[in-house]
Amino acid sequence: MPLIGYARVSTEDQTPLPQSEALQSAGCVEIFAEHASGGNRARPVLARVLERVQSGDTLVVVRIDRLARSLSHLLEVIERLEAKGAFFRSLQDPIDTASPQGKFTLQVLGAAAEFERALIRERTKAGLASARAKGRVGGNPGLRAKDPAALRKVRLARQDGYMERLNETAQDWVPHVRRLRPDMAWEDVLRIINAPLPPDRRWTQGRLLRAVRAYVRDGFLPAEVLTRAGRRYTDDRLPAIVAAIKGADPEITLQAICDRLESMRERTPRGRANWQPSSVKMLLERAERLGLISSESAHSQL
Repeated sequence: MPLIGYARVSTEDQTPLPQSEALQSAGCVEIFAEHASGGNRARPVLARVLERVQSGDTLVVVRIDRLARSLSHLLEVIERLEAKGAFFRSLQDPIDTASPQGKFTLQVLGAAAEFERALIRERTKAGLASARAKGRVGGNPGLRAKDPAALRKVRLARQDGYMERLNETAQDWVPHVRRLRPDMAWEDVLRIINAPLPPDRRWTQGRLLRAVRAYVRDGFLPAEVLTRAGRRYTDDRLPAIVAAIKGADPEITLQAICDRLESMRERTPRGRANWQPSSVKMLLERAERLGLISSESAHSQL
């Protein structure tokens, strides 16, 4: 079972060397180090690690806080790993999702998080009921009076909150949009983005377009991604999709690409639902001839 290590320090003045040495001693065959704040969920190295992990791998950290600063983020990462058939282990905490004890600990953490959310909801309801009983009306007085300054402040706060939520999921969709648009139609880009995601995190086309427009507006994506996709011949569509999957993860195997295509409900060139590695290999070779993927990428892991 391959072990993949992840080390993180918050500032450039700190060194991840002690974590890397501990991960190496634990048997990690690959170790990824990153300088980033733990409160930032959109970390490029972490995103690359989660994309790199395959079925049967185990992501290893020295302590939980090196991976996530909040319980919700920790559970989100572990859900992504489980969706890919991978595991998670913390060397200094009693969590190893490959063991029954580790799974139990994770279930306890999940139950605690849900209990905390329920308590917050109940306290909020009780506070509102008490205020109404005393004749106090909730809400912003400026909004009730439709004051322009108050309306603008709320609008800006909502935009900031929306961008923060987008930043938390940026690793799921931004690399694909940057790499595939406008060469590929939005429908196919959406299916490639959604294929590795659990059902509760998948995007709709309208929601994805809104997110892309927001990133273009703030300069995080070039405006070209919103231009109309060029016409592509029907025979070139499948090679383009397979090339996109391979380009996102150069180490992905032919069988893993088959699984990804089946999760996208993409039909084979002969109209079948089940894919074979030989069909994927043929499409990769065609993608290479069309210039959609480099020769090195097309033949890696073949």
